[in-house]
Amino acid sequence: MSKSVQSIQDIAPMQGEKSSDPVQADYEQGKDLLQKEELSQAAVALHNALLGYQQREDQSGIANASNQMGHVCLAKKDYDQALSHYSRAWEICEKLHDPMSMLALSNQFVLVYRGQGQFKKAIGICLDLLEKYHDNNDPQGTVAVLEQMAEIYLEAGEQAKAADAYRTIASIHANFKHKNIAEGYLQKAKDLEKAC
Repeated sequence: MSKSVQSIQDIAPMQGEKSSDPVQADYEQGKDLLQKEELSQAAVALHNALLGYQQREDQSGIANASNQMGHVCLAKKDYDQALSHYSRAWEICEKLHDPMSMLALSNQFVLVYRGQGQFKKAIGICLDLLEKYHDNNDPQGTVAVLEQMAEIYLEAGEQAKAADAYRTIASIHANFKHKNIAEGYLQKAKDLEKAC
């Protein structure tokens, strides 16, 4: 009997094995194709999976497939369709009381609204996300949202607000004694203010 224990990092699904469930197989194939940026083929596979989940009335499956379809549409810059798919996933996640999925979807809505040029809507969602990350004491999430807000403000031509976002990021890093990073964000803020 062997006394060595396999490391948990070495445990992974067997490569090349497909699910015996054809709907799940379509879903997995669609995700793989999306990752390879083969968007048209990914859309077909995910659409088939979505139809299969609908026939079964599998709400989680519908939400997952809709989310992935949203990713495909976002990659194609078809923001209206992406919004439709993400909204469908959101409704199901809300019914299933799945706050983590809703948090992930909120980030996708920000990308959609940015793509549509609806900067106020994107900022509104960012502000909601900031509150959630603050409530969860998640400085990393907070900084990521603030960076995204700065980018949105820059796209909207609001340099002063972008500078404020960078200053806030700098203060968060300063609180964690990340001096060099904090200085970098302060410099970004100063550069923007000079340009105003």
